Amino acid sequence: MDTQTTQAPATPPAIRREDYRPPLWLVPEISLDFDLDPQATRVRARLTVERAGSHDRPLRLDGDGLTPLAVVVDGQPLAEGDWRLDDGVLIVALAGNTHVVETEVEIAPAANTQLMGLYASGGLLCTQCEPEGFRRITFFPDRPDVLSRFDVTMRADKAAYPVLLANGDPVEQGEGADGTHWARWVDPFPKPSYLFALVAGNLACNADSFTTMSGREVKLGIWVAESDLPRTGHAMTALKNSMAWDEKAYGREYDLDVFNIVAVADFNFGAMENKGLNIFNSRYILADPETATDPDYDAIESVVAHEYFHNWSGDRVTCRDWFQLSLKEGFTVYRDQEFSADMGSRAVKRIEDVRVLRAAQFQEDGGPLAHPVRPESYMEISNFYTATVYNKGAELIRMMALLLGPERFRKGTDLYFDRHDGQAVTCEDFVKAMEEGGGIDLAQFRLWYSQAGTPRVTARPNYDPATGSVTIAIRQTVPATPGQDDKAPMAIPLKFALFDPATGTHHGEEVFLLEHQQAELRKEGFTQAPVLSINRSFAAPIIVEAEQSAEELAFLAARDDDPFSRYEAMQQLMINGLLGHIAGGPLESDVIIDSIRRTIADPSLDRAFVAEAVRLPSEAYLGDQMQIVDPDAIHAARDSLQQAIGQALESDWRTVHAECARNGFSLSADAREARKLRTVALNYIVASGAPDGAALAFDQYDRADNMTERQAALAILASGASDERAQALGKFYDRYAGNALVIDKWFQTQALAFHPETVEIVEALEQHPDFTLTNPNRARALFGAFSANQWAFNRKDGKGYRMVADTIIALDKLNPQTAARLVPPLGRWRRFDAARGALMRAELERIAVTPNLSKDVLEQASKSLA
Repeated sequence: MDTQTTQAPATPPAIRREDYRPPLWLVPEISLDFDLDPQATRVRARLTVERAGSHDRPLRLDGDGLTPLAVVVDGQPLAEGDWRLDDGVLIVALAGNTHVVETEVEIAPAANTQLMGLYASGGLLCTQCEPEGFRRITFFPDRPDVLSRFDVTMRADKAAYPVLLANGDPVEQGEGADGTHWARWVDPFPKPSYLFALVAGNLACNADSFTTMSGREVKLGIWVAESDLPRTGHAMTALKNSMAWDEKAYGREYDLDVFNIVAVADFNFGAMENKGLNIFNSRYILADPETATDPDYDAIESVVAHEYFHNWSGDRVTCRDWFQLSLKEGFTVYRDQEFSADMGSRAVKRIEDVRVLRAAQFQEDGGPLAHPVRPESYMEISNFYTATVYNKGAELIRMMALLLGPERFRKGTDLYFDRHDGQAVTCEDFVKAMEEGGGIDLAQFRLWYSQAGTPRVTARPNYDPATGSVTIAIRQTVPATPGQDDKAPMAIPLKFALFDPATGTHHGEEVFLLEHQQAELRKEGFTQAPVLSINRSFAAPIIVEAEQSAEELAFLAARDDDPFSRYEAMQQLMINGLLGHIAGGPLESDVIIDSIRRTIADPSLDRAFVAEAVRLPSEAYLGDQMQIVDPDAIHAARDSLQQAIGQALESDWRTVHAECARNGFSLSADAREARKLRTVALNYIVASGAPDGAALAFDQYDRADNMTERQAALAILASGASDERAQALGKFYDRYAGNALVIDKWFQTQALAFHPETVEIVEALEQHPDFTLTNPNRARALFGAFSANQWAFNRKDGKGYRMVADTIIALDKLNPQTAARLVPPLGRWRRFDAARGALMRAELERIAVTPNLSKDVLEQASKSLA
């Protein structure tokens, strides 16, 4: 047998924040002319270029995979010897300070499986340019601090592509020869190339309008396949609500005459905020009761708002360089979180956001891929669209808003928008605006941008009955992370209250700014030891270690007036009980069951909050509480507690399940809350081992008039071994065959199931005729979900690791961005026992030495091994 030695690919050089230099050439104006064809598109670009400063450096225009056909300077065609290509970059020596540079290139959208640049999707031609996709369309200085006014003309076959959309406002259109037509769009606002967008295809429009606060009428359009038009109503409502909310909350008015959204089936991200023409993954636009769950409706509302809010926090004011990504993303996530909180339950929204932060960002902070909110270096910028940049970045904005208060925070944001409108700026510029607008010194707070890691805060109250005082000893530590061993103390706003256990009331909520490694707080006026409620509303993205007794946690779970802290106390009760059982102790469930009984019986609580409070913490989150993760012990302990709760409260759960039934679908708060709690109740009934549990779940599946209850029942059945399991999965597939977004749910539900043969099930699903790696949604639905299933993915034999590694290697050849996002679960190998860790590391090593590996995957794999 022939053998060969496989060597690791050469490591690409790191790009460092400290090496940033302003652009040498600016491009104030660009005209683009497209002859659109899926096999061979011609792109003619006309750039007005200006030398920035005194230098004699040549013009460098980024390119990737372009076939150059012509280069013209000031009207004179250049011979090939007058320009050159260096690793895709077009280099032209220019003598003067201002020139007009024209290029013509050819690209092949249908062959673009990376889905970056101009590509084909479901009969459409569309673009994705963030972060560095524009260079796959034409030669250009593809960096966010080069802002240009775009004038775009498109030509295409009218029968195949009757709709032609781009950024800005439409100014001209007409008919061409041979069945073609053309349209011209002009965007008057300077923007970086990553915000360029173009869509051509056979689309139908949900048309509406919005009148701004100054009385301007804006034409709104959501463009989809005609058959999908009935499922766009919720997205349009979300868009109009977003526009009104941004005017009220931030005083920001929309600026163009039109605002368009296009939904596409193949998209690497959730959506993209291109100026005036947002391009969305169709899963964040299309919804009706038959095909979308309540969380889908919430996600659509949130993502539509997020991308619209970017019009100011990202488009009008953009990033100087990609290290400043959180400037737009962290701020905009905070804005969309606050919008969603105002549209629904603020308490439940905060719980959901913190759950996401802990599940994704805390794991990131605790692993080999930890990085600051403002990173210092990268090989491939696509790898830094992370929970740290987005979700932790949002928490930084939230802490600043808390420290400033509503009025001063609004002054700070007004100053930021007004001062930097039309500019490409930095995170430091945002913080300065907060300081000046809010009259506050945020010097130490800046460490949140530069230090990685999740701070740990211990709080130890000590009651002195002689003086009626309590002293709280507070200490913070910031753990070492890759490249950052020694950390300075952070500025941590701690929101807290001290409860009188006799009355169930507190002396008032306070905010203490912890600025040193340790501090003491002294409070007086207590006749008995108070109960500490700390980090209320999750005011800071930290891990709190308060060492509270079961009795204190039960008290807070019943009496705390801060909803998040009440939820947190209940969760901590469960965590403590589960970890004690995993460590070898008895399963002490009585206090947990009593707290749950009180919670579901409390008429003052809305059902959505109850559902959040009484559900068990996830297996992955339990693993995060352990030094060495034991997936099997966690799964067994969680199953045991779930069964105990189900059996002890079975009659209560049956009552809840029956009372939460509704006739007819509604998106009202009452109906949504009822569906959420009904799912939790059904889960506990089935977990109790009740003989009719599977039949009850199948009955809910069969009778459901909405996807929320139907998929919830399917997920519960998918984790079992009943006859109803196969029947429900078969009926679901038959009902929705051909609907890609719903079939994604079918794949995902099985990949997430707590079934002893989930690994084999996923292996079989990979061979299913409906599975493809070319669609990011489908790849994430199966393998993204499976790698998040801690018990199945980490099966002792390592088969799950091999499957995901094989997928990463295969997918990298098609779509490196999507492939790279599957690497981090393998990178947690240090958190598991030696045997599992060795298997995971071996798969990472296999990935890392794969020939022709992309920068995206190589960076993730190599950092995970370091």
